[in-house]
Amino acid sequence: MKRLPVLLLWLWTAVAAAQSFPSRPIKILVPTNPGSSPDIRARQIAGKLSEAFGQPVIVENRPGANGLVASREAVKAPADGHTLLLALINSAIADAINPDPCCRLNQELLPVSRFSMTPYVLVIHPGLPAQSLKDYLELARGKAESVSLASHGPGSLPALLAEWFRADLGVRFLEVPYKAVNAELPDLAGGQVMSAYAVPQVVLPSIRSGKMRALAVTARERLEILPDVPTTVEAGLPELQATVWNGIFVAAGTPQAVIQALHRELVKAYTAPDVREQLRAGGSYAAADTPEEFAAFVRAEKEKWGKLGREAGIK
Repeated sequence: MKRLPVLLLWLWTAVAAAQSFPSRPIKILVPTNPGSSPDIRARQIAGKLSEAFGQPVIVENRPGANGLVASREAVKAPADGHTLLLALINSAIADAINPDPCCRLNQELLPVSRFSMTPYVLVIHPGLPAQSLKDYLELARGKAESVSLASHGPGSLPALLAEWFRADLGVRFLEVPYKAVNAELPDLAGGQVMSAYAVPQVVLPSIRSGKMRALAVTARERLEILPDVPTTVEAGLPELQATVWNGIFVAAGTPQAVIQALHRELVKAYTAPDVREQLRAGGSYAAADTPEEFAAFVRAEKEKWGKLGREAGIK
């Protein structure tokens, strides 16, 4: 019976936390530069959350260390739901290959809801004499590291894909690491780096204007916005499927009632008609799953990319 007052106190505290949330402005930490695709995603929902909660929602960019700078700040913030982290797939990959005990997804950081799912487009500078994925691989295979490929550092998804090519096909690229997602695009347009994996939204204008050439989409089906670009499956590489994702996390210890309140409004924001259309126009869609479903998805992603990382010998 002694446990009953404790339980009642816990329930009262949880209800009180939900009723008073939010009590001040909310911030969304984004681990990339302003103008990058994750930054665009965060700003798509910030206004809707602000309207729903009646508090300002501020997007703050914290690029660096493959997402670790933003993750560390999110973990150190009070566990009350006022600091959100828009985590990327790279965080799950890092957890699988070289976890930092400060801020692991599903442990120190709790999932709220997954936002967008987007396949990569492999794009090259038009000066590279390749019209197809096959041409591109033959160029790289002809002379080791003769074709430069942008990545976001060791353990990033582009780096893992490069290792997959090396391990499975014997193709080696000259990997050029950048500090943040999409930071490589000016150099790609200028010809300082010759190829990159990018989400369609940020390279679509350059593809249409001829400043970049799209060779393949890392998906099973072609994108509606790039109907003439074949998939890696069509190119005979079904293993080369990669979907970039992001989603909202909060610090462990955040009351479940607050997580549920955030989840409810995030799903409304993700599935709003204008956001849905913006996603579609960028080759993406919203997952809008529950915290439990998002946690299971993250576990599966860690296993998938961790296995590839181990097989490729990435540390």
